[in-house]
Amino acid sequence: MDSSMLAYLRRTGGRLSALAAALMVTATPAFASEGGESGGGLLDPKVGVMFWTLIIFVLLFTVLAKFAFKPLFAAVEAREKALEDAIEGAKRDRAETEQLLAQQRAQLEAARNDAQQIIAESRATAEKMRSDMLAQTKQQQEEMIEQARRAIEGEKAAAIADLRREAVDLAIAGASKVIEQNLDSTGNRQIVESFLASLSGSKGTN
Repeated sequence: MDSSMLAYLRRTGGRLSALAAALMVTATPAFASEGGESGGGLLDPKVGVMFWTLIIFVLLFTVLAKFAFKPLFAAVEAREKALEDAIEGAKRDRAETEQLLAQQRAQLEAARNDAQQIIAESRATAEKMRSDMLAQTKQQQEEMIEQARRAIEGEKAAAIADLRREAVDLAIAGASKVIEQNLDSTGNRQIVESFLASLSGSKGTN
């Protein structure tokens, strides 16, 4: 029960006390006159006093029932209704709060899942880029190695051709001096090349 309810009850009690005092003051002369006429003691039963006491009780009860009990009960019922409404409102607020909290938790969980998915996709993309770069680098290295191998083979073939040509020239010069004949250089070259080819063939067979 709050302070406003207590204040209301205090005001109502004060009004009832004042009303009872007024009725007692009004009934006192009747009691005095009744006691003076009979001339008995205070404990002797007196019909007039009992009658007026009953009348005062009925009047007081009627007044209280009309002006005090009904507003008091109405105030108590209104206060109970207000308390019930407040409790229902608190329950509704609590339910709404729990619902909002559940929604926020669901949104937070969805955001966490999205973040994890984004991280996983980023990792997969980075891994794919790394694999592609490694494959591209390996392919470039193989191409460079192949180009170097071809260049070496070309240089080797050119060097062998130069050596063969110089060997032919030296053989022709040596043979010309030995046989001291002025032979045709083209014919001599063919003879020497045939000789070297026969040597290469015989070496390959051996």
